[in-house]
Amino acid sequence: MTAARPRSAQKSVAAPIDIEGLGVFYFGRKVDPATGQPGPEPLLVAAKRVTTHAVCVGMTGSGKTGLLVDLIEEAALDGIPAIVIDPKGDLANVLLSFPDLAPADFLPWIEPDAAAREGISVEELARRTADKWAAGLEASGQSPERIRRLHDAVEMTVYTPGSRTGRPLAMLESLAPPSEDVLTDAEATRERIESLVSGILALVGINAEPGTSREHVLLSTIIDALWRSGQQVDFGTLVRSIPAPPIERVGFLELENFYPAGDRFQLATRLNTVAAAPGFEAWLDGEPLDVGRLLWTPAGKPRVSVVSIAHLSDAQRMAFVTLLAGQAISWMRTQGGTSSLKALFLMD
Repeated sequence: MTAARPRSAQKSVAAPIDIEGLGVFYFGRKVDPATGQPGPEPLLVAAKRVTTHAVCVGMTGSGKTGLLVDLIEEAALDGIPAIVIDPKGDLANVLLSFPDLAPADFLPWIEPDAAAREGISVEELARRTADKWAAGLEASGQSPERIRRLHDAVEMTVYTPGSRTGRPLAMLESLAPPSEDVLTDAEATRERIESLVSGILALVGINAEPGTSREHVLLSTIIDALWRSGQQVDFGTLVRSIPAPPIERVGFLELENFYPAGDRFQLATRLNTVAAAPGFEAWLDGEPLDVGRLLWTPAGKPRVSVVSIAHLSDAQRMAFVTLLAGQAISWMRTQGGTSSLKALFLMD
């Protein structure tokens, strides 16, 4: 569990403070602006304060990622799940919390080179690291029992779309038709298709604006027709449908006038080239890109799903984030209204 900011709080052990309470997040101790030192008063923020959009900005090394980890952990203690997009590979560290704070827990994560630079063994560096964590957590008013409650409250998982390094996510399996409730809702269907097509086109390097791009309109119309016909759609079905779409016109124009066959074949070829590249099958393997499953286990336990995309190219990152955000919006539309915090969607 992350020690509360500021770091100077780790220098001395303070008296215990009350930081618990359902729907209240603890972010550390308030700092005296005159001295720059933390005082005894905790900084508590009501969970309902983060039910809308928020942005955290600051210089490199100012603690933005640490603040996000605090937010994830505090929400998890209250049973609030989270989807965390991790472009840099930092936020997976949220899984590194050790209730016993024993040197043996830290040993697998100690770099031999770091120990060599200090002229000590890896075992000694593991012991020093454990002591440092224990002192920092105690100084910020957190106990090993609180870390155990965090472990008991949620399941934490690292997903790696397009890779089998972590738990894979089948990004392009999301072409499957949505539920009947979504299909009968014109706005929900449009939003689902727009995000899906935007993600697919981003994957092949096409920056297409929904509603104005010819490529976007064509693929959206094809997917809508396939879904409403009851077909099970995958990436291969979509690629094969572009040269010979199941439609006769787009809007008020005949298909051939709107998007001639030669141009459609070129578009299909671009998508097929991506599908033919080595490693593409990793985009099809793994768990489905389902927001409900990312937020809760099959047994109903809240989940913190860290989605690491540091290994992806810029185009692949754009494609994945577009698809995941679209799925999140689609899921959100199906939820009932509430004034309390139901889930977190974060990106570092």
